[in-house]
Amino acid sequence: MAAGLLRRILDLVELLAAHPRGLHLQAIADALAMPKSGTHRLLADLSSHDYATQDPDSGRYLLTTKLATLGLKHLAASGVVDVAQPVLNRLAERSGELVRLAVVDYPRLVWVAKAQGARTGLRYDGDMGAEASLSTTSTGIVWLAHLPEEEAVALALRQGFRPPGTAGPNAPRTLPALLALVEAARRRGYAWVHETHAAGTAAMAANIVDPASGRALGNVSIAGPSARLTEACRDALAPDLLEAAATLSALGPLSDYLGALAGGRARDAARSG
Repeated sequence: MAAGLLRRILDLVELLAAHPRGLHLQAIADALAMPKSGTHRLLADLSSHDYATQDPDSGRYLLTTKLATLGLKHLAASGVVDVAQPVLNRLAERSGELVRLAVVDYPRLVWVAKAQGARTGLRYDGDMGAEASLSTTSTGIVWLAHLPEEEAVALALRQGFRPPGTAGPNAPRTLPALLALVEAARRRGYAWVHETHAAGTAAMAANIVDPASGRALGNVSIAGPSARLTEACRDALAPDLLEAAATLSALGPLSDYLGALAGGRARDAARSG
């Protein structure tokens, strides 16, 4: 398969993944800057292999669950969730909040597992499989804090800042504001954010570090309503968060898989850059 054709197929898959209710043919062609005829051929190829389908009522094209199933199979086979889940469950029980595991899929951070500690009242629950915002989440900020500043800046600018109205009132809008949060996380040993990602929420995160290379492989975070996850609560939970991160860092199967994933993607990015 020619590289250009593969790139167009992957762009199509990523576009449809961002629109779970589907898109009409013309909208897809416009988004990909392709002729309708070529777009239709790609959709037909995906549909013939059961990766996409067309809603007979609306005419929209959408992905099937086949790709999601493959991803879940891959994670299950890697053992990442199996070895990490008990640690996440324990931290969720102690904190009474949402605990998530994010992994470095360079140059992105993706949430892959969670445990919900809140049983009643307000609950914060983010989407699994989503790419973390590097500038507004504790997950993103603590990863940037582990990287050389030049690399951290390049990754943050690559993703960009959240547009006005799509983040919390305290979201950084400039590079100096973001770097101040990164430096605070560096000094503290974990990141803390208050109403940066969304109004009424707060979060804290600590890196999972490969013992052999010293590279951050991902991180573990606690997130919840800001009325409940206060600075006093943060200070009380910090030892538990850091203990969970250290436990995950020491888990052999987790470090082996995440180290290979993060390292391989970083090398690919360096070669392409």
